[in-house]
Amino acid sequence: MIKVGIVGGTGYTGVELLRILATHPEAEVICITSRSEAGMPVADMYPNLRGHYELEFSEPDASVLASCDLVFFATPHGVAMRMVPELMASGVRVVDLSADFRLKDLDTWANWYGMPHESADWAEKAVYGLPEVAREAIRDAQLVANPGCYPTAVQLGFLPLLEHGLVNPARLIADAKSGASGAGRQGKIGMLHGEIGESFKAYGASGHRHLPEIRQGLTAAAGKGVGVTFVPHLIPMIRGIEATLYAELDNPQDFDRLQALYEARFKNEPFVDVMPFGSHPETRSVRGANHCRMALHRQEDSNIVIVSSVIDNLVKGAAGQAVQNMNIMFSLDETMGLNAPALLP
Repeated sequence: MIKVGIVGGTGYTGVELLRILATHPEAEVICITSRSEAGMPVADMYPNLRGHYELEFSEPDASVLASCDLVFFATPHGVAMRMVPELMASGVRVVDLSADFRLKDLDTWANWYGMPHESADWAEKAVYGLPEVAREAIRDAQLVANPGCYPTAVQLGFLPLLEHGLVNPARLIADAKSGASGAGRQGKIGMLHGEIGESFKAYGASGHRHLPEIRQGLTAAAGKGVGVTFVPHLIPMIRGIEATLYAELDNPQDFDRLQALYEARFKNEPFVDVMPFGSHPETRSVRGANHCRMALHRQEDSNIVIVSSVIDNLVKGAAGQAVQNMNIMFSLDETMGLNAPALLP
């Protein structure tokens, strides 16, 4: 049984980790921390977990965390990078759901996150945990940087095109939309129902902190520099991301083999579903599930490939992917604890 600790358990990704791990047959959560809610029973904050956990939130204690086999960080940026080195020295394995270890260029990280990085050695050693790309590296990693939600949907959708060099890598466009839970659980006026209900807007159009993460992953897939235009949008729903992706084919005749190429690329990926050509994946089809569903489109004789990619931002975009990474790290069936179908309606 894997002894699990969770640092920062009061946010949406924290409770999603608890929900998934509650029925995981090979993992046991032995501690969950929150400085602000220390002493409160987990089930009092999250009644959906009544009967599943007798734990109380506790103050972060390095000695307690060091007794875990694996620790998840579900914290704001800047927390994990200060605590990880001590845990690494104790031999604990870590999956960090924050952005602290996702970027290899730490000057870029500091520019986007407004503080200097404090753990350069471990930032270099961390494995970027997109299983569909880095499964073997994840297996042996001590520290895994769990990808962001937008970057997961965008990278998976573009991967086959870039890996096979079929599109102009300088002209990639990602038009993405997310539900409100992507902004976290903090109280913000701009996230009140009265502010976002009956409304739809772009944000971060001049630059979003997920852009360098997306660029880093797509550059690795292409094997050369890429040009990415990424614009996120906020839509008035709780969960889900839809990313509509656009790329220009170098040879329009390649359209005839794209569907087969996508199906072959993801044939053995348990959490990627390539739908029939021309389908329209819905966010509700992945709600609560660790899946990315995608479909290809073409308008008339255009040389522009359109890919629609959907995920649940809290599952494949956060907690579910983190558990998927844990399963890989401990040589378990990758799908363990993650086989539940999506919730409908």
